[in-house]
Amino acid sequence: MRGAALDAAWRLRVPKVKKTQAIARPKAEVDRGLSGYQFTHGTTRKTKVRVAINGAGIGGPTLAYWLMRGGHEVLLVEQAPALRTGGYIIDFWGVGYDIAEKMGLLPRIKEIGFQAKEARYVDGQGRKRGGFSVDVFRRITDGRFIELARSELAATIYGALEGKVETLFGDSIAAIKDEGESVQVSFDRAGPRKFDLVVGADGLHSRVRRLAFGPDEKFEVSLGYHVAAFEVEDYKAHDELIAINHGVAGRMVFRLSMSGGRTLFLFVFRDEYAHGAKVADDKDRRSVLREVFADVGWECPRILEIMETAGEIYFDRVSQIRMDRWTRGRVALVGDAAACVSLLAGEGTGLAMAEAYVLAGELQRSESDHAAAFARYEQRMMPFVQGKQESAAKFASTFAPKSTLGVWFRDKVSNLLRVPFIANYFIGRVVRDEIELPDYQFR
Repeated sequence: MRGAALDAAWRLRVPKVKKTQAIARPKAEVDRGLSGYQFTHGTTRKTKVRVAINGAGIGGPTLAYWLMRGGHEVLLVEQAPALRTGGYIIDFWGVGYDIAEKMGLLPRIKEIGFQAKEARYVDGQGRKRGGFSVDVFRRITDGRFIELARSELAATIYGALEGKVETLFGDSIAAIKDEGESVQVSFDRAGPRKFDLVVGADGLHSRVRRLAFGPDEKFEVSLGYHVAAFEVEDYKAHDELIAINHGVAGRMVFRLSMSGGRTLFLFVFRDEYAHGAKVADDKDRRSVLREVFADVGWECPRILEIMETAGEIYFDRVSQIRMDRWTRGRVALVGDAAACVSLLAGEGTGLAMAEAYVLAGELQRSESDHAAAFARYEQRMMPFVQGKQESAAKFASTFAPKSTLGVWFRDKVSNLLRVPFIANYFIGRVVRDEIELPDYQFR
């Protein structure tokens, strides 16, 4: 809702320019390396491959699910000691919704998700000065639009693995050595193993990407903002399921009161307001937010006060990952590791799920000829995702306009989305994903 709505508003004013335990595994099976695989005569093509996936967020478990469906052997590695909780709320629609339906996850997603009522922009006294009904998104997508916590979606996808995929929590891939017919993988804690393929699904700051492609600075493109989010249980508000946005020059705070007493807060601010502050830990994050939002007004004093008793705070740069290739040798990337569109784009989780599905499907179609599968994966997904990145980069400034006039103008323009034919035209162009995913025949 945040990303799609603001993209639509931007298009109205700018001309279009063409703690879970690891699953135990018998030592004999671990030690057998690559033995036991069936090879096609005269080639190195395998009917079954072993894949190490770094990252158990959205893309990693989705890929593990489809690889498992294809009869492959998967190791899922997650640096955190357990599935992550908290974080932020996502808008879920489009290709991600379609993949979730193929996985049979929609009943659970509808159970844990919710339907926001309105996006509202307010001034320092809480008076409404812009906004629109969220029903337009549901109408345009034929009801295939829902909001939910990213961590809860990740847990739902991981649950679909049904304990059939080996998982190492509290660990990470530390080194990758391509040996031609296989890849030797070292870990921070576990002993080394051999795999056929390695996939980085480990986010914006991907370790696999650094190991296989180079340092972050080669690929990370800053959009000039920082973002932070946290959730609390006891914030008193009377506008449930209404997304309240208050902005001043260069800064924006977003509040969403959900059922069950939970309230999510999202902060967006231009980089210059951080004055180059170093953010090394959670204490630093709170300190930066106190400084940056001290004079923003509205409910910020109360929000900053309750922040002190909140759980861990999500905090990061608003960046994109731009790459010419998502694969190299026997290594591939999916999700934010390959092509982060930025949190503000609103569809990163869905894109990660689609990339994972296509990568697994192309491996299935190619009978595990990874070079052919990698090439088709990039050909099918890169143009689509790069288009999403370009759109997101253009409208990022609408979250925290640089000037007071820009904030006022943004809020007023949002009122035009109340007009049905305008909303249908502009929001429809944002939420419709112009890509048709194949129906892969998994074993």
